Formats: sequence, structure tokens, C-alpha cells
Amino acid sequence: MSRSNRVFVSAAVVFGGFVAFGSGCASSQCVDDGSDAVITQSEQAGMSPDSVLADLKAGNKRFAAGNSTEYDLLAQARATASGQYPGAIVLGCLDSRVPPEMVFDQGIGDIFVGRVAGNFENVDLLGSMEFGTKLAGSKLIVVLGHGSCGAVKGAVDQAKLGNLTATLANISVNTTGISGERSSKNSALVDSVIEENVRQTVRDIYSRSPVMAELVRQGDLKIVGAIYDLETGRVEWLED
Repeated sequence: MSRSNRVFVSAAVVFGGFVAFGSGCASSQCVDDGSDAVITQSEQAGMSPDSVLADLKAGNKRFAAGNSTEYDLLAQARATASGQYPGAIVLGCLDSRVPPEMVFDQGIGDIFVGRVAGNFENVDLLGSMEFGTKLAGSKLIVVLGHGSCGAVKGAVDQAKLGNLTATLANISVNTTGISGERSSKNSALVDSVIEENVRQTVRDIYSRSPVMAELVRQGDLKIVGAIYDLETGRVEWLED
């Protein structure tokens, strides 16, 4: 069911917290078409990391089912011109087939997005995420990898090409316990590295940023990993 037809009935009961992404509805019982609504500052303040995560999960289910919301994007652009209050940050890959706003069925102003080949963190991305969380109020960080990642394949093959050589060196390549050829031709190895790279990035964000680590300890932020399936459009969540 598209967001334009969703009925929000006691979100605290449904999700264990307040969910307001794109609803434009601050009461616990209301109906709103949501096509042009944006997150307000008060709605963002009322969100919890778990409620934001629940919203992204629901959005991906809509996307994978072909029921994405028909947003009035121009209206949302006008509504957010004077301010933004995203609920989440998605650190994703450069890959053109994995647009986070579409994958999670989000509108303008709903999520911050940082993208780099191989979805790893560096100082620039860490600083950007510190801005998005500590200063701008986002409650969730999602590190989003995806199947058949060309950057991961390049890292596995130790590819060399100009500045790309240094970029690929940031990708965590751990082949421990994986049998077979040590190259990108080994799909099981590639899949394993894709997942481990996401998990390592989650760990690195926490360990390399005292600012965000403190937000996590306070319960104001959650950092999770996920992997997108190119064929099905579904996201697998790595929450253990």
C-alpha cells in the first residue's frame, strides 16, 4: 500500500515508538495522504532509532512489492527549502542501481545520503555523519551494501587504476574460511566480503567517531548494516 493510502493508528503501539516519516501527522490517530508532507522538527525529535528503522523496513517492503509512494516532490522541495529534519543517514555505494531514497521509499527531506564506491567510511564521511546526527538530529545510520558490488570485486582482485587504487584499499577484504579461487570469479567469496565490509564499516563508524559512539551509548542513535539484492529489490538487515 502506498504512503498516500496509509493509515497511522497509534504508531506507539505498532512500532513501540513514534513513526512520522512523510506522514505530516503528529497525532496518534489520523489519516494523511503523505504525498507532499515532510518531517518537521518536532516529529524528528519524537522519533527513536528503532521507530526510524521500522519505517525504513516498511518502505523497502513497499518498494520491493511495487507499491512505492507517489510523492509530490516539487511540493516537498518547497516545504524543505527553509530547513530539513531527516530521520536517518544512509551510507551507500556509488552504484547507480541502488538509490537509497527509492530503495527505502523515502521523499525529499527524509534521509541524508552519503555515497562512495564500496560504502566505506573515511574522515570526510565520518564528519558528514557527525553533522547529520549530532547537529541535525538523525537517529539512525544504515551502511548499505549490495550484491555483485563492482568495488568489492575490484578490491578482491587487487585492481589498480589511478585514484581508484587508494579507494579500493579502504574496503575490508577478509577471505578467512572461504574456499575456492581468491578472485571475483568466486561468487561465494565476493558475497562474504560484501557482508564483512558492511559489518566492518559499522564497527569502524562507532570506533572512529567518539561523537557518534556517545550518541549510541545514550540511546539517541543506532548504527546498522544492510545488503540490497539487485534482482528482488529487497534489503537484508544485519542486526546481530
